[in-house]
Amino acid sequence: MKLYIKNMVCGRCEMAVTAALVQLQIPVLSVQLGEVELAVNLEESQKQTLAKNLNALGFELLDDKISKTIERIKNLIIDLVHYQNEKLKINLSTYLAEDLKQDYSALSNLFSETEGITIEHYFIAQKIEKTKELLMYNELTLSEIAIQLNYSNVAHLSNQFKKVTGFTPSHFKKLKEVKRKQIDTL
Repeated sequence: MKLYIKNMVCGRCEMAVTAALVQLQIPVLSVQLGEVELAVNLEESQKQTLAKNLNALGFELLDDKISKTIERIKNLIIDLVHYQNEKLKINLSTYLAEDLKQDYSALSNLFSETEGITIEHYFIAQKIEKTKELLMYNELTLSEIAIQLNYSNVAHLSNQFKKVTGFTPSHFKKLKEVKRKQIDTL
């Protein structure tokens, strides 16, 4: 049985969900961002208990197809930006359409209507948050960050960063009060 869970955006989220399942003695085959594969089908009472426990941890068990699709899009983008270091060999629209086995324009319309933001803007927001994180670590130059996040050049990254945050990357780096957002609130 496959379950879809909202707000699973990092490795710690996977551990928290795994612990909740183990606590309820539910046999797990795999846990990934936004998805859990169980070895058994859950009874309705088990599903309700799991949903309650997950809600207490800040997660939400998804039931309807639209919510599952939206969450899958978000998780694919989060994984792409924050956890994969390889350059995407195809464009984002093809990547999402192939993974979800749906037409991209339908996915795009669904996402925009549901989230009030385009997939492209969501993707850019994730890249900017990753840029903020990397700037705070102060281990990479802006050129290295641009390369890591697959920007065509530093100017493109800087322009996009300023458009989204209102600051240049160098000015952001100098700020004493760090203005980063949690991934799941984007």
